Amino acid sequence: MKKWTRTGDQVLGRFDRQEAAVVRGLVSQIQDMLLARAEEAPQDELAELTGIRTGPSTPPDDPILGRLLPDFHRLDPDAPDPAEVDSANALRSLHEPELLDLKTGVAAVVLDTCPPDGGEVRLALDQAEAWLSALNDVRLALGTALDVQEDMPDELPPDDPRSPHLGVYHWLTWVQETLVEAVMS
Repeated sequence: MKKWTRTGDQVLGRFDRQEAAVVRGLVSQIQDMLLARAEEAPQDELAELTGIRTGPSTPPDDPILGRLLPDFHRLDPDAPDPAEVDSANALRSLHEPELLDLKTGVAAVVLDTCPPDGGEVRLALDQAEAWLSALNDVRLALGTALDVQEDMPDELPPDDPRSPHLGVYHWLTWVQETLVEAVMS
């Protein structure tokens, strides 16, 4: 891939077959995880009548989903107040369905606009914003899975099982950075 470029109201990129497969595969995995979480939402008769959906009231057990769907209200980990726990659970239940819709929606934009066999990608500015969001979700997920830390070296020893995946993380970071630069130009 070469750097993203902007021409008027369009952002242009080009992915080879392998790069497109990596982007599509990772975005698809994140979308699947998020859709599975959405299916955990409780069935609520009142929600069906009013159209106001509710989601799970407890955070996901999976650390990757926990990173993608953080708490809407931070609790004191040393002494959580039961009233605050109830408030945090209620906020999650109310807002998580919309967040899931947004995240699966941006993933769908990437899957719709990234050619499966590679090639040119032409994005309107709103599609570029969706790509930025979806790439951010992939990087958050991959960074959590790899336990990426600020002080982590750019390369790991070859015998570290995370080593080959860290290169993908860095490449996605570059793809996202050049997309930001193109959108902002």
